[in-house]
Amino acid sequence: MLVFGTQIHIVTFLFIVLETGMFLFQLFYYLFRPQDEQRKWYLILLFLMLFYNITGGLFPDPNIGFPVSVQLMVAYGSGFLMASYFPFYFYRAFALPSLRWHAYFGVPLFLFLPYIIFFIVDFAIKGHLNLKYGMIVPFIYAMVLLYVMFRAIRRKHKQERNAHQYLEEIAMYCAITPWASLSFFGLVESSQLVEVVCTNTGIIGITILVIWRSIKNARLEYTRLLELARVGEGTQVFEEMCRYYKLTSREIEIVLLVRQGLTYKEISTKLFIAGKTVENHIQHIFEKTEANNKIALLHKLFNA
Repeated sequence: MLVFGTQIHIVTFLFIVLETGMFLFQLFYYLFRPQDEQRKWYLILLFLMLFYNITGGLFPDPNIGFPVSVQLMVAYGSGFLMASYFPFYFYRAFALPSLRWHAYFGVPLFLFLPYIIFFIVDFAIKGHLNLKYGMIVPFIYAMVLLYVMFRAIRRKHKQERNAHQYLEEIAMYCAITPWASLSFFGLVESSQLVEVVCTNTGIIGITILVIWRSIKNARLEYTRLLELARVGEGTQVFEEMCRYYKLTSREIEIVLLVRQGLTYKEISTKLFIAGKTVENHIQHIFEKTEANNKIALLHKLFNA
């Protein structure tokens, strides 16, 4: 069943509507707290998913006012782009340094390059798509990526022993595994309904995990701030200065931990966030307060 006289299946349309709502909801929270790096990478993921659904649903359609060949290039390109983003997403959102090579070099070599060769150059020369050869390398590399990403998550868990984060990352990993079958779909030329259900189900799962993590982190932050306030850290002067400099809840929490004498690494461990994220928060705090070091920062905020 198609909608609005287009090639978009009703199920694809429902996913587009649902994911648009999710995107706007998450965008609102990101604009409220732009320091949330994980949410930023997730927003890009969701945007690419929407682009894939819209182009994959609309194209090819001879009634649209540009060549069907270009439509096919865009439709397949959106799928390649979405799949190519996953290694980078895990590399940045979950601080998995072992994925850096794949994020910056493996993806261009084994996903972008086959797309350019078979879906643009070869298509432009011959006038038809050679899906069989165009999908072989991406399919093999997708299997390699799944293995490498799983190993990266396992290695991080052995080093940090953070059970909660490990379970979350594994859940995220399971949510994106259906995308490994995208190359197979291209080979067998499956229906739009089969593709959209398989590829979108994982993204919906990721969204549920992101929302659950946001709620959990917000509760933890509020609880920690109450505990810090009870031991005398939440003075009236400090609260006024935090409002004056427009510090976020996470930034306030980090400042209080800095005042307790914790190192960046200890703060990272205590808050279950990456060390780079702590450094980014500290940098934003320095910029907002115009402080050059920790001593100047504490003097401004605590008037000490």
